[in-house]
Amino acid sequence: MNADAIPAQDWIAPGMNKAFVREPDETVSRCPACEGPGVVVRTTTLDAWVPGELRRRFTDSACFCGDPDCDVVYFDDLGGSVTRPELQRPVPGKDLDAPLCACFGLTREDIDDDIAEGGVIRTRTAVQRANSPEARCGALSPCGQSCAPAVQAYYMKRANRE
Repeated sequence: MNADAIPAQDWIAPGMNKAFVREPDETVSRCPACEGPGVVVRTTTLDAWVPGELRRRFTDSACFCGDPDCDVVYFDDLGGSVTRPELQRPVPGKDLDAPLCACFGLTREDIDDDIAEGGVIRTRTAVQRANSPEARCGALSPCGQSCAPAVQAYYMKRANRE
């Protein structure tokens, strides 16, 4: 019988060190408001997005809540959080008036214009630039990651409506 199928307490010999037993890892931090999974962001992202006094709510790391309907933008496992109204600027991925691409300013309207014109010039250029060394996603994107997947998803969603 496979030892993985038997609960650890049933097969660990008395006196055996539990350090040798692999416990399941639960490393995903959950947003305190919506309970969605968080995306870990670096200090660079926090420093760029969370101003002065608000930044002191976190140590070196925090998580971004990507749920567009949730007001929490950043949170940590120690109870610190920052909400959309506290940031006082549009947050890409959460606010419709924010650009989809924080580095190069591509908006939903730009993508809608591409679709209306029957092309993909703006969208393709933004995705190419987002995947290039000139992108500064770590500081400019609120989640610290490339916008390319979000841009492509928005394009596909809108193009499939037409």
